[in-house]
Amino acid sequence: MALSRLRRGERPDEPEGGQEGERDGESASGWLGGRLTRRRACGLGAAVLVLAALTGTIVWMAGSDDRALDAACDGVLAKDEVRAVLGDGEISVSNRTKGTFDVKVKAKGNEDQANTLAVRCEVTADGKGSVKVNIEAGPRPRTTYGIAGTYTPVPERDTLAVPLGHGWSGVFGTDNVRQDDNEDGEGTAAVLLECAKGGTSLLITVETKLGGVTLDDPAVRPDFVRTATATAKAANDHWGCGASLGKPVRTVGLPVNEDEYEPLLGADGTCAGVPTAARSAVSTARETARDRAPREACALGARDGSPRYRLDAYYGPYAEEVRAEYTGSPGQDGPSPGDAPSGRLGQSAYWASAACPDGAEDALFLVRADGTEDDTRRKPDLAYERTALKAFAQRSAQHHGCAAPATPAR
Repeated sequence: MALSRLRRGERPDEPEGGQEGERDGESASGWLGGRLTRRRACGLGAAVLVLAALTGTIVWMAGSDDRALDAACDGVLAKDEVRAVLGDGEISVSNRTKGTFDVKVKAKGNEDQANTLAVRCEVTADGKGSVKVNIEAGPRPRTTYGIAGTYTPVPERDTLAVPLGHGWSGVFGTDNVRQDDNEDGEGTAAVLLECAKGGTSLLITVETKLGGVTLDDPAVRPDFVRTATATAKAANDHWGCGASLGKPVRTVGLPVNEDEYEPLLGADGTCAGVPTAARSAVSTARETARDRAPREACALGARDGSPRYRLDAYYGPYAEEVRAEYTGSPGQDGPSPGDAPSGRLGQSAYWASAACPDGAEDALFLVRADGTEDDTRRKPDLAYERTALKAFAQRSAQHHGCAAPATPAR
């Protein structure tokens, strides 16, 4: 059973082997005709507003760097935070807004006309770095299920993303935690706004790349997060979401590397309560704190840290994303997480689910073999998988205020 691009940490809007920025049949040239620099902006003259009513796309072409920055991401981009990390020099800005957002759409009960809002903007400063922002509304139309890339993922191929904390429902992740001083620092922060009207949400994902910066420095890590939280605050007001917001992020943890394992018996974060297993040689764990994170993971390993199993919890749009990817998957035989509250996936994997308050998407919990090509084992310890999943799901659901999970019996 092949894992989706969400698990591998690839961009959902970038076809494998394709050019970045191509999505829904559009190329990067569809964003402001490419990037808008000061030199090109002067040639454009006055600002031009292009309304493509047939496609639901609105593209704003501004007449200067500052005006382009003001209009970026439908006007909600946190420009002060972007300037703080990219400097006051020349920048290029690309921008696209498409689709619609109705904060009451889920309450209306028409799943085929759910939220389609997708906003993307990118700011690049030569020699400094870049900031890419994606704003996506949920739930998405059921008609899009089975198509990879419903939401922008947070990279976690070699690391575990950590919660933002400070009252935010969000995570911070990267695939290159340990970098030399000469390498660029890359990090992705995601903030989930759970709207007050019940069941709808806005997911703000910000990918920041800064030259000559290392994430090992705790003083610079908040720079990779502040654009996301400030943009989330503006988006919350702009679209009338009414979500509860967190406080300014002054510190943020470092994503957990593959070699940062500890004894499972002492786990007190996402792996707390998960038992060891002699038959499966499970005795170590890599974990993070929970702290309202919409994505949680617990990586179980052998005594030397070699991977054995991985437990994942998904909330809101992340749960919707995984269910969507399993729906119609050619590698999935039988029921999938979109069909039943709990069950078995292939030869060596299970899922569970839990109802969450205020009409939110049901939480989804998975246990899969880790360190294998197809997430399965030839001689799986199915009883242990179910026991580990139940312990993990119960604690996670309780932390998020969700109901007791429905777990597989066999």
